Amino acid sequence: MDFEKVKSIVSDIKEKQPEIDRVMFVGCGASMADLYPGYYFVSHESTKLLSSIHTANEFNYDTPKGVGEHTIVITASLGGTTPESVAATKKARELGTHLITLSMADDSPIIKETEYKVIHDFHENYAAKTEKMSYCLAFAIEIVKQFEGYQFYDEAVAAFQGMPDLIENAVKSVGPSAKEFGEKYKDEKKIFVLSSGASLGVAYSTASFLFMEMQWIAAPTVHSGEYFHGPFELTEKDAPYLLFMNDGSTRHLDARALTFLQRFDAQVTNIDAKDYGLNEVAGENVIDYFNPLIHTGVMRVYAEELAKARKHPLTKRRYMWKLTY
Repeated sequence: MDFEKVKSIVSDIKEKQPEIDRVMFVGCGASMADLYPGYYFVSHESTKLLSSIHTANEFNYDTPKGVGEHTIVITASLGGTTPESVAATKKARELGTHLITLSMADDSPIIKETEYKVIHDFHENYAAKTEKMSYCLAFAIEIVKQFEGYQFYDEAVAAFQGMPDLIENAVKSVGPSAKEFGEKYKDEKKIFVLSSGASLGVAYSTASFLFMEMQWIAAPTVHSGEYFHGPFELTEKDAPYLLFMNDGSTRHLDARALTFLQRFDAQVTNIDAKDYGLNEVAGENVIDYFNPLIHTGVMRVYAEELAKARKHPLTKRRYMWKLTY
């Protein structure tokens, strides 16, 4: 990740508009989920900036009032061709916002509509699959730092520097557990997915895209804190669950859910950030925001093993790219 480019873009925006009052994150599908940690950071660390996250067509058809010259909008699309996200990027530009767009395709339609383009990697390795998410989080941190100050900025920069190697080392170690997951869950028609904090977006993307889109497995997403306010009634012996446990402020929420799942002998797989040494690269003041990166890298291996066990490639679709919709 080019952190100097992030700093330069935010500095340029500040030079043009010294006063910003809101930061908005807009995308579709997995790209919207990748924007979630950035949104979560601003909403929790800023004392001045409004922060919101939107699926692109909601932004297009029900645009929040007040969006304009005092707004930074970050949009994203992996291949850069998602029509709703392209339209949202164009709309944000027309509304006079300061517009940053993340994509892996330099000549894509969404990049042609933006003010500041950031081209990220994806295919090189497992760490690269988190680069869009990393850029979004980096922009969120840089925006807060430049527009109001952030006392743990250096701690965050150090965490970014350590994350790629941490992810690559983690995925090398999870082969056996990932294969076990694939075999154990290969015949399931439904898997409940839980998490909290900044990793709620990972739970959502795992459920909606790795499971429902790519494997045709129904997958309700449940916030660990909300699990006890209704969803826990479905907990029973051997019911399939996947939990992304955070290291940091919301760990208690995840641990409480795990304890209840184990109490009733649910079939639960726990991907715990603490198991992969996240605290070795992310200090206690910033660790909350880096959980999604390690969860995303590790989960990709689990998804690949599930696809192998089910003999259902991650690229297989029933409707996507095949129908007009």
